[in-house]
Amino acid sequence: MAVTWGDFQAVVQLSAGLNVAILSFVDISLPAIKERRRVFAKARQELEIHRKNPHKRTTEEKETHAEAVGEIDRKLFDLWQETSAFENIEDSLMKSTGVFGFFGAVLSVTLLWYSALHYNDAIRLTGEVLIVVSFCSLIGAFLINFFTASKASHYAKQCNTLRDHMRRHL
Repeated sequence: MAVTWGDFQAVVQLSAGLNVAILSFVDISLPAIKERRRVFAKARQELEIHRKNPHKRTTEEKETHAEAVGEIDRKLFDLWQETSAFENIEDSLMKSTGVFGFFGAVLSVTLLWYSALHYNDAIRLTGEVLIVVSFCSLIGAFLINFFTASKASHYAKQCNTLRDHMRRHL
């Protein structure tokens, strides 16, 4: 007995629904991206506060303090440079999520329409491959957003470590 399009229609419906939902996958990485940006802005503000520390009275205290602030400033700048290089990649990854979502949705909705018209017809290998491909966009979009979120939270963690160092040593 041959497998029909009707046998696969529930799988195609799942693919169509999930591919349309890809556009919400951005919600996986957006909170981490916003947090990273907030943490960096906060670190800059705190560094400026430490830079103007009015409790340092003697010239020696002021020089030692300025040197320590400069060291933290260099570390924060290096980390900022690393993250700004990643921001370009981050933006293109976010756009590719939309591309995956669009092509996946078009493919899966087309397959859904086709399966409705040919419900009792036997499905060929090409149809099975297209159904598998329609799920690949989901996997790609999820992996992209998971990677982006983990990288953004890694940078936020590094920045928070620098902030803690500032609080303890400045």
